[in-house]
Amino acid sequence: MSAVIDHHDDHTHDDHHAPTGWRRWVFATNHKDIGTLYLLFSFSMLMFGGLLAMGIRAELYQPGLQLVNPELFNQLTTMHGLIMVFGAIMPGFVGFANWMIPLQIGAGDMAFARMNNFSFWLMIPAGLMLAGSFFMPGGAPAAGWTLYAPLTLQMGPSMDAGIFALHILGASSIMGSINIIVTILNMRAPGMTLMKMPMFVWTWLITAYLLIAVMPVLAGAITMTLTDRHFGTSFFNPAGGGDPVMYQHIFWFFGHPEVYIMILPAFGIVSQIVPAFARKKLFGYASMVYATGSIAILSFVVWAHHMFTTGMPVTGQLFFMYSTMLIAVPTGVKIFNWIATMWKGSMTFETPMLFAVGFIFVFTLGGFTGLILSMAPVDTQLQDTYYVVAHFHYVLVAGSLYAMFAGYYYWSPKWTGVMYNETRGKIHFWWSLIAFNITFFPMHFLGLAGMPRRYADYPMQFADFNLVASLGGFAFGLAQVYFFVFVVWPGMRGKGEKAPQKPWDGAEGLEWEVASPAPFHTFETPPKLNAEANKIVA
Repeated sequence: MSAVIDHHDDHTHDDHHAPTGWRRWVFATNHKDIGTLYLLFSFSMLMFGGLLAMGIRAELYQPGLQLVNPELFNQLTTMHGLIMVFGAIMPGFVGFANWMIPLQIGAGDMAFARMNNFSFWLMIPAGLMLAGSFFMPGGAPAAGWTLYAPLTLQMGPSMDAGIFALHILGASSIMGSINIIVTILNMRAPGMTLMKMPMFVWTWLITAYLLIAVMPVLAGAITMTLTDRHFGTSFFNPAGGGDPVMYQHIFWFFGHPEVYIMILPAFGIVSQIVPAFARKKLFGYASMVYATGSIAILSFVVWAHHMFTTGMPVTGQLFFMYSTMLIAVPTGVKIFNWIATMWKGSMTFETPMLFAVGFIFVFTLGGFTGLILSMAPVDTQLQDTYYVVAHFHYVLVAGSLYAMFAGYYYWSPKWTGVMYNETRGKIHFWWSLIAFNITFFPMHFLGLAGMPRRYADYPMQFADFNLVASLGGFAFGLAQVYFFVFVVWPGMRGKGEKAPQKPWDGAEGLEWEVASPAPFHTFETPPKLNAEANKIVA
């Protein structure tokens, strides 16, 4: 408790009004400002990564080489993946964490305010370095977002820039995670026990531990790649006795927990929204917490399901097949609990709930295709086809991204002080949902028919589905431009109906106990909570 009070005393010398001008943003130590910076950075990277995706879909619009050569096509696919994962999805969720965790646990700010500033500003040079790699000799890295050896050992100088950028982004993630863990464990309001924390806080606590565990593994893999490239080592170079498959093991030991790093905060957001609009308590809160922990632990023992075609012994295939099927159980528990929460609830379907229900529906579809891929004999046929592309876009776009949209619509009245336009929000939802399915559903059939991914050209029999997917992709990209121009921008400028303190009558949590927009400094002294619910005692 004293830690909380000391931390607040830190801020008493400042004036209670927000600083103004560029200094407010460059030297930001306020968790709300840093959260806003993360969200804006994430959205700009989403737009850039989306632009690369438009290039990919424009090339695949028809058979034959249309717009780009195969080398540039591989650069587009590689950079699209890297920028979306490390530049859009992960920083987006860190933005939500910065904004909401102190508000939800009754803390005045994040534990390490200056480190919070540093961890954000590290992302800018890293993002610029990734984006700028297209202008380096030989173009951007073109080894796929997984950066598999031996391709990475043959790339131009942009590969080194990519490795450096990932190191910087990894350092930023680790600092952000330490900050989140310390804030949650040390700065909760008196009376808020761990098992009374909102689900979003729980999912981020577990995600932060995952990040600290696996980011150094990625750093190790790419540093070994760097030394292979420049210092004469042979970790992954077969000519010197190295093993490219070892890179895959190291990468996916990071990569599979990374998949859950990108979805657990989404589970947390949906677990906040569904009870609010069903006007019921979350069904099975404790089981949700344990399921989140189980997913985190199991994520460390499933990595080689990405490697069924590398000549793995049958015993290894069986182990990874069963462990992958097992991880579906805690995920299924979550989906069951969300549906049970909605069951017989007084449901209304404002935009946050639409995105949350859309998330549950489409994420479940993506989960089923993942379950199919967990079977080694099936995966052997579908490995590296468009079926895999369809699967992971269903869980990452309709998973992580939809949850972020849901979170934006749910919490933006608290951030901006104005209500978004409900009609525009619903247009954004239906436009995104329909365009998304038009884009990625046909890819299942392309994959089942044998179309490999990362190819710039294809034979005539794949033409129709690719045409449909490209048209859907352009429509989906346009929907996100619509979202920014007609929903986010008016909110940022304070245009719209004034938001009440608690715009959703079923919402619970400390964030709804403060004014809208949330004051620059909240909880100068820690709120006292009553025993039954997270409500401030008068």
